[in-house]
Parts: sequence; structure tokens; C-alpha cells
Amino acid sequence: MTQAAQTVPAWRLAGDWFDMCKCDIPCPCSFAQPPTTGDCEGVLVWHIREGIYGDVRLDGLNTVMLGSFVGNIWGEHTDSYAALIFDERADDRQREALQMIFSGQAGSWPAQLVAAAAFEVRGVDFAPVEVGIDEDLATWRVSVPGRLEARAEALTGPTTPDGARVQSTNLPGCETGPGQVATWGRATSDRADAFGFAWNRSGKSSKTITFDWTGPA
Repeated sequence: MTQAAQTVPAWRLAGDWFDMCKCDIPCPCSFAQPPTTGDCEGVLVWHIREGIYGDVRLDGLNTVMLGSFVGNIWGEHTDSYAALIFDERADDRQREALQMIFSGQAGSWPAQLVAAAAFEVRGVDFAPVEVGIDEDLATWRVSVPGRLEARAEALTGPTTPDGARVQSTNLPGCETGPGQVATWGRATSDRADAFGFAWNRSGKSSKTITFDWTGPA
């Protein structure tokens, strides 16, 4: 039995993740390829629909990461940096649980992602994090006042049936782990200024992907 399994309680998080980045549509990183321009930066958002960490409920809480790297995040890459903003609505026990999970210390898929990305963390903070995801996946958005504002709409085209979504399964580089469904979109706004990350753009790649993790194994 690993040390994590001995000290970390059983836990589960399920919900929706999305990102907006500087890559063209579709972001090559999801296909385990180098980013469009050789480097990538963007915002990653997790909305927890259902969550439990031991006896601590995490339903409805949000986590945001700002990140950047050069090269293939799933292969050789350098200069990988990140900062995390957790939902300030979380109480002390919820904050501890969120930090354990998203730092990778609680095992499961986040531990694999942290190991693969090898981010240098620029900062961690708690702040108001507002997340909206339409039930029909028409749009998704995030706001951290004074730090970031981003919104995306589902990708459509001349042959996309009304209300249909452009989706992928079995992505080679799925950011939320194996077996999830990705819905592709286009960022209509993407602005950030926090922890040394700064950009203002639109029209680039976005996607929302379900996640369902259990740990600590």
C-alpha cells in the first residue's frame, strides 16, 4: 500500500472541465501533439458537480489554473508554469481537500497530470470563482474579478445540425483522463492578468470535457 493510500481518505470528484488557450481549433495538445505555435498558455477550469473527500462534501466548488509551457505537454517540454485559484466559498476542510487533490498528493488522475506536466507553481490563492456551463453545452464561461474573464461557445459550421455538438472520444491527450467526452468550442473572449500570466484574445480553441475521478489509487 502506498503512503498516499494509507493517509488519504477515499474520494471522488465528478463534473465539467474546460479550457481556453492560444492554439488554433482544435488544440493539438488534446491529440498529444505540440501546440500550434510551439508553445501554449491558457486557463483551465474545473466545476465540481459532485465531490466527496472522506466526509467532506465538495459539491459546487470551482478550481481555476493558469498555465503555460513550451513543447509537447505529453512529451518533451520546458518552461512549464502554473498558478491555482480555488473557490473562496470553500471552508477550511474543503480548502485542504481541494489542495490535496489538485496538487496530486491525493493520487488518481491529478497525480498523473501533475507528474506529466511538471509545472513550476507561481502561486496559489482563494478568490471568487464564477463558472457557468449551459446544460446543452452551448456556452461555457469563467470569471475571477480583476484577474480573468473568459467565455466560449460551442463550435458549429454549415453542416452542423441545429443543437448538435462537435465532440471527440478517446482523445490521445485528454486533459481529464481516459474515457471522457470532449465538446469543442471557440473562445469569444479570453483575458487574464494574474501571477505573471497576461493575455487578451478571442477566436482560439476551447473545449469542455467531463471528468470523473476516484482516489487515492
